[in-house]
Amino acid sequence: MKKKHVIVGMSGGVDSSVAAYLLKQQGYDVTGLFMKNWEDDDTDEYCSSRQDFLDAVSVADILDIPIEAVNFSAAYKDRVFSSFLREYQAGRTPNPDVLCNAEIKFKAFLDHACTLGANHIATGHYAQVREFDGAFQLLKGEDGAKDQSYFLYRLNQQQLSNTLFPIGHLYKRDVRKIASDLKLPNAAKKDSTGICFIGERPFREFLSRYLPPEPGEIQTPEGNVVGRHLGLMYYTIGQRQGLGIGGTRDGSDEPWFVCGKKMTDNVLVVVQGHDHPRLLQPSLKAADLTWINGERPHCNWVYAAKTRYRQKDAPCTIASFDRDQCQVDFAQDQWAVTPGQSVVIYESNVCLGGGIIVA
Repeated sequence: MKKKHVIVGMSGGVDSSVAAYLLKQQGYDVTGLFMKNWEDDDTDEYCSSRQDFLDAVSVADILDIPIEAVNFSAAYKDRVFSSFLREYQAGRTPNPDVLCNAEIKFKAFLDHACTLGANHIATGHYAQVREFDGAFQLLKGEDGAKDQSYFLYRLNQQQLSNTLFPIGHLYKRDVRKIASDLKLPNAAKKDSTGICFIGERPFREFLSRYLPPEPGEIQTPEGNVVGRHLGLMYYTIGQRQGLGIGGTRDGSDEPWFVCGKKMTDNVLVVVQGHDHPRLLQPSLKAADLTWINGERPHCNWVYAAKTRYRQKDAPCTIASFDRDQCQVDFAQDQWAVTPGQSVVIYESNVCLGGGIIVA
């Protein structure tokens, strides 16, 4: 019987490397694919794509599997980065990893793999897929500290049916041990924490290349001016660092946090104290909704939600739907709910889908 062909997205990191190894051990015909998705400053000190490619090739050589490189930079700029810039310009804080997964890793990559005759694609995400009652479910990764289902909530049935997550049942420590036992050159390589495909770099400097800074006033909710900001795009709700507000205001020594933006007036609004009421919300509204099994959840059922990656599950109900929007009510007020970020809904360890926070 002919082996099933799977193409593994190999980033040069340890997770995708071990994913490729495990699939080969399971009897698949494995091919590695390195995706290059950023070219604007390829010689920049923060762009590690060249070293990442060398790491991926070195691993493929040890595993004795073929590997190829493909350039999706035009698709990335058109489908992901342009949206990224529009959102920041509008004063929101987007999550490029969510859009990158939906548009590049599980669309452009999947389409490319299909043209090569692959039966499946695979990645090194900490998530799991299960077929249940005639549909495919996206499950949390077994390692709660590394679970990446939050970034994958926009995947649909067709994408999930063709995707394998070989390390989703493992803990990170186990993945590194496998890589170490195999003597892979990237066994101890640190995890990437930068913007999807763009890398780790000074964010303000990077964003100012594409969006001109527009300095303005920093005010309290009462309208008192307490400082100057460099441009609303550089700040996000709940931000504490980098505000440049010194001294004591209103007789309090508590730190300042961003709680809002007045876009028409170019004003950044700040409050003092981590638990200030303006940083807490009992509910939110989300738009651009997507549900993995194609059916929206029930209203007034108890679910759990995350409004940011690594957040603990927050008990919630979906109070109402209005066209492509919904209102999510929380059992406890949520801190620093941020427009542009995603709210992702779970039922136990099953990711149901979610949407983009608008208010």
